[in-house]
Formats: sequence, structure tokens, C-alpha cells
Amino acid sequence: MTTDETPRRWLSGRNRPRLVVAVLVLASAGLIGLVLTDRSPAASNLQFAQAGHWVYNDSLETAFHVDGSTSQVDGRVSVPGGEAGSLVAQGDQSGYVVGRSRITEFNKSTLTVEESLTPPATERPEVLEVVGGPYLVYRNAGQVVRLGDPIATVPAGGPLSQPAVTSQGSVWLHRIDTGSLCELAPGATRMTCAAQLVQGHSGSVTIVDDQPVLVDTTADTLQTFSKEGFGKAVPIGVDLPSTAQVAGGVAAGRLAIVDPERTKLHLIDTAGLQNRPVAKPVAVDLPEGGRFAGPVATPQVIALLDQVNNELLTYDSSGTVRSRVPLVDAATSQPVRGEDNRIYVDGTDGSHVLVVNGETGVVTKVAVGGASPWPHPTSTSPTEQTPTTGTSTTAGPPSRGSLPGAPRNVTATAGDGSATVRWSPAASTGSPVTAYRVSWPGGSTKVGGSATSVKVTGLANGTTHVITVAAENEAGRGPGAGTRVAMPSPAAGAPAITVQVPNVWFGTRPITVTWARPNLHGATLVYYVVKVPDQADQTVTSEKAAYANVFNTTAAVTVTVYAVTRFGSGPQIKGRTGSALIPAVVPMP
Repeated sequence: MTTDETPRRWLSGRNRPRLVVAVLVLASAGLIGLVLTDRSPAASNLQFAQAGHWVYNDSLETAFHVDGSTSQVDGRVSVPGGEAGSLVAQGDQSGYVVGRSRITEFNKSTLTVEESLTPPATERPEVLEVVGGPYLVYRNAGQVVRLGDPIATVPAGGPLSQPAVTSQGSVWLHRIDTGSLCELAPGATRMTCAAQLVQGHSGSVTIVDDQPVLVDTTADTLQTFSKEGFGKAVPIGVDLPSTAQVAGGVAAGRLAIVDPERTKLHLIDTAGLQNRPVAKPVAVDLPEGGRFAGPVATPQVIALLDQVNNELLTYDSSGTVRSRVPLVDAATSQPVRGEDNRIYVDGTDGSHVLVVNGETGVVTKVAVGGASPWPHPTSTSPTEQTPTTGTSTTAGPPSRGSLPGAPRNVTATAGDGSATVRWSPAASTGSPVTAYRVSWPGGSTKVGGSATSVKVTGLANGTTHVITVAAENEAGRGPGAGTRVAMPSPAAGAPAITVQVPNVWFGTRPITVTWARPNLHGATLVYYVVKVPDQADQTVTSEKAAYANVFNTTAAVTVTVYAVTRFGSGPQIKGRTGSALIPAVVPMP
């Protein structure tokens, strides 16, 4: 089913060129929506990833860019008249200061304000920085705004639960009043509802293995779903209330769910969705009297914000506390996951940001636009379980126009263990660009200021990397622009086989097949498949297979071996086949 979209103009300010109004229909779900576009959808083969995080400082009326990798402020844009408590969302080319009555767009390359828009609701939205976005989700009003390409607002017709997003940029939503489970696909101009929650049940949508999963908090089950229907219901193993707060993704295979009524954090093993053995749920006690925002998960870390006790807590997938760090004022703050695999938490007035390392859970405090609001340079955890401490940096704003803007049109083309990165020059903003810093998880390189491409090597196959490009000049390094590149998942090479066989003149004979381990291209070996004519196939994990009784033949026969591999939790890949001959029996003299 699809949404019924009725034209409703929400944009104001200067008109965008080539404005197109699309009217679309869905009566059965009772969903009504609007789409306004001003350009054709972006090319589907390009996936931009946003580097770092923007925050709006109320007192300075300025948006600042925080480099998550260095925890330093490296860019600023003056945005006069922004409302107190405004959020900032970033897309491929623009950033957006989002207030309750106005959205102000600025260009990330020139660092100048471009136009103002009127939001469709006055509530504080949830910001999703994902491929094809950013998105603003107005949950109470039931409105979804895409500030990406094509720009659109899609009313859902009713209130929404916590949104969830796939790596490809599909936004999944649960409409609370009707139970509809709906998708807003990248570049789509309408919402498609794939399934329906059982009437009278409460729940939420999350993402597991990049697929939407229903968390039914009435039945206490997990279920995959699609337009073909629901998968098998897998028990959660915990009695959840209807008010349970569900993370939008998993950390090391565990789904974080907050029970606000019992002040518990539950970590649920999702292996049952793949018919694998399931570990028991882990329950973690949360501070009494707390009111919690989140949880938010990266592939390794879970973050939770206590808005009453003004404290950010991070955990690993086993429930071990990684950090407990105070926030000056967390009353209206929300943890937000960036596309750089970090979690960011803004102070209410935008004077400071907490940056969570998405792999370790370590928290860094960054003062934005002035002196540090914290009385001490570091904050240690009150629990002995925490192996690290929060660190603090004071990052005053650079003078406007001194640092270069972000490079434009950053793309990457994947090769075997490498990627070629290309970009358009960054705006110099008064001082010539002297170099570009290209960075990725685990490495970086620098090229000259006239360069517009570089080849990056040593990347792991079968994974997705975010590569960031930032311009430098005599004043320092400006904000980065990134792209997401999916590395190939090559098949394993063909094994070189040796067959050991005695010369037996009649009946049967034993044979032993051995082979050298082939090139797996960085993948994990699942098993080998060995095939011998008239024998059952063998699956083994060592480089050897034995057959006790192979019938003698007067003609040679072929034995084959291939490897089955996997990158991470991805699908199994059949490798190239190696072969060798089992020699014919030599007749008796």
C-alpha cells in the first residue's frame, strides 16, 4: 500500500527552481502526504556520508562544525536570528539550522546563508543524517521532511514511533494509531506501507542486518517483515511495557531497549532472527529517577542520556559501562548518531558537545565558541567498570572566512582493497587552499592544494568505509565532506589440489585430497566443499579430505574443491573451483 498525498505547501522564502508537485494515493492506511520537489533525484550510485557534526550556539548565533575525529571546531557559519535550542542537520551540500518556526539553509562550501524555510510543525523534530537526507521526523504531528534530493514533506496521517534507517537510506516508520509499518525509500516521493501491526498491540521498528524488524512490545517478540508478510516471531525473553524505548539498530548483535518504568536497559540477542542459538538477555540497572533519551547504537556501542541527572552513559554490548560523563544541561538534549559512526550530544544552548567514539564508547567534551563550561578538564566515571575517562577540549571559533569551506562533490570508486577518491575544489574563503587531507577509519593521507583525486589503499574488502576530504590553508583545516564506499566482496581463489592415491588393482581404494589455502581476499573462511564422482560431497574447514572407498576406474576422474567465505555478517560467497585428476588404475602386469 502507498500513501495518499495531497498538495500542501510548506516551503517559504525564495522559490526553488523547477518546483514540481506530486499527488499520490493510499486510502486503506488512511495516510495523507505531500511531496514538493525542485530537481531530479540524485544519482543512485553516489552515496555521500557526512563528516563530523554541526551545532548551533544560541548566544553567538552561529553554527559550528565539530570534527568528530579530532574533537575540534573547524568551521563556522553566522546564522543571525536562529531560535534558542535550534538543531542543525547536514546534507551533501548544505546545512540546516532547524528551529520551531524556521529552517535556515547554509552552504557548507561557501559558509554562507542561502534561504529560510517554514517547517510543517512547531515541535522539535528528530534529525536523521543518512544517505539521501537529512530527514526531519515530526513524530507527534506525523510529518517527515526530507531536506535531501528531492526535497519533500510527507505527512503520515498520524503520530509516529521512533524512526529507523537502513544503510541505504530507507526510513522505516510505525504509525502508532493504525499500526502501519511504512517505508520512505531514498529519493521516493511517497511512503509505502509494507505491513500492519496486530490490532491492539504496541511496538516499534528497528534495523537488524540492514533489514526492518518489528519489536512487538505487547507480544514481546521480534519479527522481520516485508511486503510479503512477517517472518517467524522470536521471543525477546523480557516483559516490556508499551513505553519501551528501542534503539534504531544493534550493537554487536544485541538490541538495546530501555524500560523507563523499571529503569532498566535490556540488551536482547537478535541471533534468533537468523535461526541461530540465542543468548540470554542482559539487564542493566539505570539511575533511579532518571528520564532517558535514547538508546542510540553504533555497531559496537550504546549511548543513553539521562536528562534528569544530566549525564551521558555509554555501554558495550555486554552491558559494561564504558563512560559516564556529565552534560551541563541535558533537559532537552538528544543523542544523535552521525554518519561517521560517532554519537553526538549537544548542550541545550549549543555551547558544548559530547562526542562518543562509536567503537570504544569513550566520550570527549568539546566546548564550542568560548570557554569550557566544565569546572574540570576531565571527568572520570564513578564506576570501576569504566576503563576510560572523558576528556575535554576547548575549541574557540576560528575567525570567519579564515578556514576553507568543505570540498564539493566528493565521490569514491571502489577497487580490490582500494578506492579512488575524487572531489571538486573547496572555496578558499579568502586564503588559498594549500592541501587536502583525505581520511578513513584507520588512516589518512595529504595531497597538494591543486589535487582533486587520490587513490587510497589498504581498505578491507567486504565492508563499507566512510572517506572524508577536508581542505587546509594557512589558517588550518576546514570542515570535511565525506562519501560512503562499499568495498567489493571478491570470491576466494581456486585451491591448488594434490591427490594422494595408492595403486590398487581391483575393488576400491582410499584417497586423500589436500590443497593449499587459496587467497580469501580478507574474508573469513566458512568451509570448503570437496566433490568426488560417486561419493557424497564433503564440507570441511581444514585443507584436507579423505575417502575410504573410491571405486577403481580405468579412466581418470576429477576431484574439485572450492571455498565458501563471508565478509563480516554478510552472505556466503562461493569461491573459484580448483580441480585435479584421480589417476586411472594401472592394470595388473
